[in-house]
Amino acid sequence: MSEASAKEFRVDVAFFGSRQGQIQVGGKMIVGDLKPLAEIVAAVKEYRQVLVLGCGSCVSVCLSGGEKEAQQLSRELSQKQHFESNPPKLEVGSILRQCERDLVLEYQTIPEGTDAILSLACGAGVQTLADAFEPLPVIPALNTTFLGASDKPGVWTEKCKGCGDCILAQTGGICPVARCAKSLFNGPCGGSKGGYCEVGQDTFCAWTQIVARLKKLNKLHLYENICTPKNWKPGGATGPRKRVRTGLGNG
Repeated sequence: MSEASAKEFRVDVAFFGSRQGQIQVGGKMIVGDLKPLAEIVAAVKEYRQVLVLGCGSCVSVCLSGGEKEAQQLSRELSQKQHFESNPPKLEVGSILRQCERDLVLEYQTIPEGTDAILSLACGAGVQTLADAFEPLPVIPALNTTFLGASDKPGVWTEKCKGCGDCILAQTGGICPVARCAKSLFNGPCGGSKGGYCEVGQDTFCAWTQIVARLKKLNKLHLYENICTPKNWKPGGATGPRKRVRTGLGNG
């Protein structure tokens, strides 16, 4: 693909990216849920013109933040009964990834007269927009909930906490940090019963699942290894994390 063709393709994906975003991201994603409408109304009511901006990546796959969802939210917010006075003028847009600063700056235009952006992205996307278009206010329309995967159509489950020190090789590919209610590294605890966690009969005991998986893998000897106290620094205990890859940009 030529450089010109590649740039043209990138533009198409950036602006018409909900479907392409689903293909790119696949089943693993950051999951977000739409905030209560009353909370969103309270956040935008002081503005005259708002850009409702969808994100075509993770949150579009879980049907929370794509272009279609941005249009639906705009239609709902345009109803006068939600506001004491007239609702703001709403413009709708979408971009493939709100969390990529270069992509946002190059391809996302802000309509003239826009007072604020209502972002249907995860927290990383909201903060990227706020940095890119400062001092324009950027308001989150979603609550970022977890890093998960699609187990079956319409169901997403938390799988990872991004702890920065992965031990999945020792636990049969099942994460005790994310999937154990107590994030135990040496389980199960005394509260599990019949394969379920004491927090509720709809919550599987992660360590029961780990033991069963290790048996199937013929690696039950790994269960005998005592996990030492975890170093939480790679998981963000020392502040916001940053990854730099040399050879790209200024890295």
